[in-house]
Amino acid sequence: MNDTLVIPARFRCTRSTGGRIEGLFLRACDSGQWEVMLKNAGRCRPGESLAMIASDSPDPRYIELVENLGRGRWLVAPTGAGDVLDILQSVGTTPLPPYIHRDAGDDDSDDRKRYQTVYASRPGAVAAPTAGLHFTGELLDALNDAGISTCCLTLHVGAGTFLPVKTADLASHRMHTEVYEFSPETARAVNSARDEGRRIVAVGTTVVRVLETLAARADRFAPASGTTDIFIYPPAEFRAVDALITNFHLPRSTLLMLVSAFCSPGSTGGVEMILAAYRHAVKSGYRFFSYGDAMLIE
Repeated sequence: MNDTLVIPARFRCTRSTGGRIEGLFLRACDSGQWEVMLKNAGRCRPGESLAMIASDSPDPRYIELVENLGRGRWLVAPTGAGDVLDILQSVGTTPLPPYIHRDAGDDDSDDRKRYQTVYASRPGAVAAPTAGLHFTGELLDALNDAGISTCCLTLHVGAGTFLPVKTADLASHRMHTEVYEFSPETARAVNSARDEGRRIVAVGTTVVRVLETLAARADRFAPASGTTDIFIYPPAEFRAVDALITNFHLPRSTLLMLVSAFCSPGSTGGVEMILAAYRHAVKSGYRFFSYGDAMLIE
């Protein structure tokens, strides 16, 4: 399971002219600067200061625009004291998907709790690993009672995971990098399962991406941390995962392509298989996306 925890990464800013800017925190740089996505910032220029609208304080915090990185991404420098999480806890809101609507100024305390897995513990994601939202404490206890062991890795889900593929040639699509951590305990657990012939079941596509990234580098799993930009699509082979629990995903998404590949490793036959599953889901009234239903592929 992926134990990443969603941070309140969405924020609102105002320009000195009164213009409103919507922001999404992406990552913190070693320099202390942030990489963010800004909406309605077409007229902004490097050196400009934006006031971040705080939800719990009348005193705004500020970010200075450092560099326009293109495609809506900016490098910015926060001013004042406080680390990333402290600042975002004060000014940020839960980065819900765009199909879940909230009005500006709504209390998001419920969303901060609900848009998390029950085992989330490592802050850093800007989107929830949604397959894990189906698990409760009672379900985890039941798995343990049935002799099914569980372990966690961390992949801090970034906004790039959900961007649609716009290139005609899939090989030309570039994923944004995402930070992962794979602990010694998890490495031992996964290696033990493989040695004993037990199945490795990934809860979500984020887990698949980390395990397949590591499996491509060595025959045995070892503790690791770093970044991955792996893009899995038909006719990909799979070396680490035997079964996958996943939600129903958006059209043209990299997630849909990954599950299509998983349905028939090494061929393109899984595309029709997954489309048939989606037709069944639509006909049967299943719910899609973050708070929707899930399926097991094995």
